[in-house]
Amino acid sequence: MATTSQATLPPAAERQQTFEQAVAHALHLWPALTLSVANNWGGEDSSDKRDWFAGVIVDLFPEYTDTPAAPGAKAVEEHDLQDVEEVLLQVMVDEFDVNVDDDSAYEVATQIVAARTQCAQGQYDEAKKLQERFNNRNGKKVDQLFKKVEDKDQDTDWESDDSGDDDDDADVEMSEAPAAPKPPREKPVPEVDEDGFTTVTKKR
Repeated sequence: MATTSQATLPPAAERQQTFEQAVAHALHLWPALTLSVANNWGGEDSSDKRDWFAGVIVDLFPEYTDTPAAPGAKAVEEHDLQDVEEVLLQVMVDEFDVNVDDDSAYEVATQIVAARTQCAQGQYDEAKKLQERFNNRNGKKVDQLFKKVEDKDQDTDWESDDSGDDDDDADVEMSEAPAAPKPPREKPVPEVDEDGFTTVTKKR
C-alpha cells in the first residue's frame, strides 16, 4: 500500500490537534457517556471526567511527529480497535459505574481508530464527519438533555430519581458491608408434655 510522503503531510501539530478533537467529538456523541454526565453518575465533576476521559484515549497513542523514522527503525505499535474498546468500557465502569452492554463502545472505538489512521496520513474525513455530527446534534438533542437538568420543573423529577438511586446505592453498599447486628434473643421453645399441655416458662 502506498504511503504518504513525510514532506507532503500536514504539520504534526495540526494532525495531533485534529485527532484530539475527533476523540472529544466521538465521546460527546456517545449516548451512554452523555447520559452518564447528564445524570452526574460520575459525581458532580462528571463533565470534567469526560474531558479527562478524552485525554486518556488520546494518550493511548504516541503523538505525531514531523521527524521521519530512521531507516530500519522499528515502527511504533499503535493500539488496535479492541484495546480502545476495552479502555472505553473500563473507564465507564470505574468512573461512572455504568456497564455498557451494547455495541456502542465498539462503534466509538471504530470512529477513533479510523480518525487516528486518517490523521496519520494527513486525511481528516472521519474527523470532519464527527465534527459535523457533533455540531448538528449539539444544537438539538444534547442541549435539550442538559436543559432538562436546569429546568425547574424537571429538577424535581431528576432529584426524585436521584434520591431513589441514592437509596438503591445505599442498600447495595449496606448489603456489601453490613454493620454487625446484635444477635436477637432466641425465643424459648415451648415444651409440650404427654397430655398435650404447653409448659409456660417465665421470662427472666
